[in-house]
Amino acid sequence: MAKNLLEGGPSEGELVVAVVREVKQNGAYVDLEEYDEIEGFIFIGEIASGWVKNIRAFVRPGQRLICKVLRTRNDKKSLELSLKSVSEERKRDRLAEWKNEERAKQLLKVLSEQVGWSEEEHSENQMELTESYATLYGAFEEAAKNPESLKEIGFEGDWVAPFIEMAVKNIIPDTVEIRGKFTLNVEQAEGIEVIKSALLAAEDVSDEESELIVTCHYDGAPSYRIDLKAPDFKTAEDGWTNATKACLEIIHTAGGTAEAERE
Repeated sequence: MAKNLLEGGPSEGELVVAVVREVKQNGAYVDLEEYDEIEGFIFIGEIASGWVKNIRAFVRPGQRLICKVLRTRNDKKSLELSLKSVSEERKRDRLAEWKNEERAKQLLKVLSEQVGWSEEEHSENQMELTESYATLYGAFEEAAKNPESLKEIGFEGDWVAPFIEMAVKNIIPDTVEIRGKFTLNVEQAEGIEVIKSALLAAEDVSDEESELIVTCHYDGAPSYRIDLKAPDFKTAEDGWTNATKACLEIIHTAGGTAEAERE
């Protein structure tokens, strides 16, 4: 299990965002973006694989790097870091994660000013959102995907609605998911086939070009689940409308009863 090497600091093996403060012949001194007053040092042997003839060809003051935490330095106040131990893919992912979190902090700052939070209220709400969703960006992202999620967890107050509005306007999730339930009944000999046709009609709304995916699942008659995935809210909402319409029309035409309900 990874351990924190300094109080309030990152864990051993953690990837951290560092800004180069000073470059020396034997390594580079850096400041950690996410940890106030914690410094790091990258020895020249941890700058790059192989022999490094000129360290300044790899790092420069002001440069932002993604490094791996190795150990505590002899001064017990700073950390030894490695740049070469982090793959390009992991660097990109970690940097994107950091940028998202910084963006979320700025959004919350704007919200704080809009609703009139004190500094204490701002800090408390940021901490609670981060604890509930793992990251502050995660809170905004989940609110954009599922506006009811904050209330479901227990957040309340005049700030919740503007928070959701801000999330929807500013955060674009990788996918938007909608889940619903069909209640279908057809009292005739071919009822099962009619229901099957209705569910297939809903799934046929799927569109490769718009990246809309619709799938239906049997939950136990007369209940059936419908799941939709799309790259944006409009595509998802249009998909829900078209899929439910296609399904319910077939059932009603056959003299059956049908209801669609969002979860």
